[in-house]
Amino acid sequence: MEISEKLLCLFSTEVSAEEDRYVIEVPRQEVETGDVDPGDVYRVALISREEGEEADASATAQPQSAPSEPQPPVDVGETRYVEIEDIGKQGDGIARVERGYVIIVPGADIDERVKIEVTEVKSNFAVGEIIEETF
Repeated sequence: MEISEKLLCLFSTEVSAEEDRYVIEVPRQEVETGDVDPGDVYRVALISREEGEEADASATAQPQSAPSEPQPPVDVGETRYVEIEDIGKQGDGIARVERGYVIIVPGADIDERVKIEVTEVKSNFAVGEIIEETF
């Protein structure tokens, strides 16, 4: 099976009937980590279970929690002192923090040390705005 590079998240859920429509529930973690935004429109792919694979009875009784993945080590609004290690394809500075987590810093140059405020957090990267040039 070929998986698109546009895949934002993958989870199991059940389809429930509500009046004149059918509904799938997106786990809270997918929204909280920034991969999915409420109100936006997404293309949804449904993949059937393999033959012999049984549904987990506890999963139908209560909402499924997302698998325990490492959470991003930064939060929106957090300030950090970072060193720009690289420049990305679009010319933005790249800093790495705990576990190699990437923070993109527009307007920063390689080897520059800056104080940033985190403005956006995704599961695999964050964006920071420079609030102090060098320290």
